[in-house]
Parts: sequence; C-alpha cells; structure tokens
Amino acid sequence: MRVKIMMALMLSTFLAAMEGTIVSTAVPRITSDLAGFEQVSWVYAIYMLATAVSAPIYGKLADLFGRKNVLLTGIGIFLLGSTLCGVALSMEQLIVYRAIQGLGAGAVMPITMTIIGDLYTEQTARAKAQGWISAVWGLSGVAGPLVGGFLVDTLSWRYIFFLNLPFGLLSFFMLVLYYKEKLAVKTKRHIDYPGALIFSVGTIALLYALLTGSQHQSWTSPVTISLIVFALSTFLVFVSVEKRSPEPLIPLSLLTNRNVMMINLLTLLTNGIVISMVVYLPIWSQGVLGESATMAGFVLTPMPVCWTIGAVLSGNLLGKLRAEQLIIAGTAVLTIAASLLTLLSSHSVGYLIYVAVGLIGLGMGLISPIVMVKIQASVTVDKRGTAVALNTFTGTFSQTFGAAVFGMLFNLVTVGSGHTNLGASFEAGGIPVEQLMQIRDILASGVHVVFTGSLVLAVCCFCLSLVFAKAQKELARNN
Repeated sequence: MRVKIMMALMLSTFLAAMEGTIVSTAVPRITSDLAGFEQVSWVYAIYMLATAVSAPIYGKLADLFGRKNVLLTGIGIFLLGSTLCGVALSMEQLIVYRAIQGLGAGAVMPITMTIIGDLYTEQTARAKAQGWISAVWGLSGVAGPLVGGFLVDTLSWRYIFFLNLPFGLLSFFMLVLYYKEKLAVKTKRHIDYPGALIFSVGTIALLYALLTGSQHQSWTSPVTISLIVFALSTFLVFVSVEKRSPEPLIPLSLLTNRNVMMINLLTLLTNGIVISMVVYLPIWSQGVLGESATMAGFVLTPMPVCWTIGAVLSGNLLGKLRAEQLIIAGTAVLTIAASLLTLLSSHSVGYLIYVAVGLIGLGMGLISPIVMVKIQASVTVDKRGTAVALNTFTGTFSQTFGAAVFGMLFNLVTVGSGHTNLGASFEAGGIPVEQLMQIRDILASGVHVVFTGSLVLAVCCFCLSLVFAKAQKELARNN
C-alpha cells in the first residue's frame, strides 16, 4: 500500500516541479500567439511567487485538518490552473492562470514530504523515501524542457499544460483510494486568518520588490524601497499577531528551534548556489564561449542526473553514516564545485563545466533528503507540516532573493561597463569581431563575480555544516 501511495506522491511532485521549467521551451510560441513579450518573465515569476506564499499556509492547514484533504485540494487547484492555462487567450490571462497553478503547487512539495514523514517512522526508511522524492524533483529539471520542446514541436504549446490533467487525476484518485489517514479526534480548531493574510501580503510585497528590482535594476526607486519597507513592517506586525494567536500560522517556537533555524539557513544558502548556476551558466556558455542556445541548455543536464544519484545514495548511506556527516560531505562537494566555477575562462577545457555542474547536483542530492529528515525529527508530529512548509518556503524565497542579488552583481559589472551592445547576438557575424570580443570579456567578468559570490555561499554552507554537526554531538551528549 505504501508503494502505491509513494507512486502517487512522486507523480504529483514531478508534475508540480516540472511546471517550473517546462514553459522555457514554449516561450517563443506563446509570445507569438498571445503577444506581450515584455510580460514573459511574469509567466515564470508568478508561479514561483504563488508557490512560495501558499506553502506555509498549506503546511499549517495540513496540521489542522489532515494531510490528505489539503493535498487533494492543492492538486485540484493545480489541475484547474493547468486547464485554464491551456485555454488562455491573452498573456494577462496566462499570468493569472499560472498564479492559480502556483497556488495549487504550493501544497504538493511540503505536504508530500510531511506524508512521507508520517508513513515512514524509521529514520533510514524515511531518508530513502525522501531521497526518491528529491530525485524526482531533480529529474523534472531535465524532463521539463525536453517534454515541453517535444509537445511544442509536435502539437501545441497548450499541451504542456493539458499534459498535467491525466497524470494529475491519476495521482489524485490513487491518493483517494490508497491513502488512509488516521485523523486526530475532531475538535474545534482555530484558523489564523489574520496571520495568513498578513504573511501573504508581506511576502508578495517583498518578492515583487525583489523581482522588479532585479529585472529593471530599480533598487533605489521609491516604489521598490517603499515595498521593501512595507514588507519588513508587515513581518513585524505578523510576529506580534502570531504571539497572540492560539494556533499561529507559523509557531514562533519554530523560529527559536536551533535545529530548524540552522537547517533553514542551510537551505537558504544552498538554493542560492543553485540559482546562480542555473541562471548564469547558460549565459557563460552562449555569451562567452559562443555556443548555440541548444548547447547552452545541455550544459545544465549533469545537475539533475547527479542530483538523482546523490539523493538515492544519501538515503542508502543514512544509518551507515550519521546525518550530519552526509550534510558535511554534501557541502564539501558544493564548495569544490563552486571553486571550479570560479576557475572558468574562455580557454577552459569543455568538460570542466560539466564536472562542476555534476558536482553541484551530487552535493545537493546528498543534502536534500537529510534536510527533510532533520527538520521532521526536530519538531513534534503536530508541527511537522508547518516545519516542512517553512523549509519549502525558505528554498523558494532563496531562489528569488538569490536571483535578485546575483542579478545586481552581474549588472554592476556588465551594465556598469557602459557598453551599449550587450544585448546583441552572441554568435559571431552578428556584430564586428572586435565588439564581440569586448562583449564576451564583459560578460565573463560579470559571471565570474557571480560565481565568486557562489563560492562564498558554499564556504558558508560548509562552515555551517560543521557547526551543525557540533551542535548535534552536544545535544546527544546532554541526552
């Protein structure tokens, strides 16, 4: 029975994760049909934003009303959004429908991990199961662009959304049939509506400020500054509301739980490393090396493959090695990979990039399942959904924040150079050779600064893993 439930969870996770990347190969056709090229970045951003905002809310609802009901609701909303995206008649409609998709997807990742924590009580078995979920998440990064490209070329871009319907319904009905959740005795539960509203408004304001600030480099504009100040003020109000709530959306005890906070900080840093690579390695490949767009896409392929290997390996090694040792090993691999990226130059051997990308995936694969094991082991069962959702939110927020910070660093070097032709074709022949070489040097300098920042994050991750391991030893000694 648990195998069938796992299959349903893996399927729903795959669909929700793939939606983050499957759109990439369809963008030219979508903009051709719907127009609105200047709005295309919001097709990606709104999905991520809606997922981030809704994840903690779903996590709390799962603790209050049961994992099954909330997950099924999330899958239903996700499928509704997918259907609407498939029939969108304008770019504005598509953006709204992608937000609905994201609101549904926000339930999938945190509640899936929470259900696994409930199904597998033994730590090693739990790590193996979560390793498979992490592997699915990694594989979706490769499958998304490939499946999307195939559907766009053979059918229509609309089928990248319709594809979710048969498989999503299969997952839905498998959960209905096979997942028998034992609910606690029904009592009147308090829903923290003020906390949910304040948290959502504050998060949307902050993420919107980060996205627009990074996109337009408008960090000093009154709108961006006002949004950031408003968001920070809102979070202070949120803390005050949560202190008084009988059942807060995010229990403040989670924010004072040392293990939870250290794991969330690790998640924040590691996801920042990943986003720097995902965004800027294709720029390096196309802009500096002069590769085609297709080859630039292939440069990221080793990451999900090695992520899968690392996740499965991590689940099988837990028990033979301590969880802290696996986290140290994963952060060490990330540090080596980030060091290799800082050594890249236009004369580097081709395989160096693929080795670095593969090591990033391997390091993340080693870490990801263990993060969920430690999060769930650090809280009581009634707070497990909330804790996992908070970690999921941290990862999504990190990607947005990291993209904004690294975008600022990259633009300080590139746009700050004053060169007026940075948006020209990267391929030889589009512009004079002398200008092309200048552009490539400028882009190389910008990406190098980004990868140097990634190395700093990786070193911080490794140091944090050592501190975490020491804290676990002290906790074990005291118990």
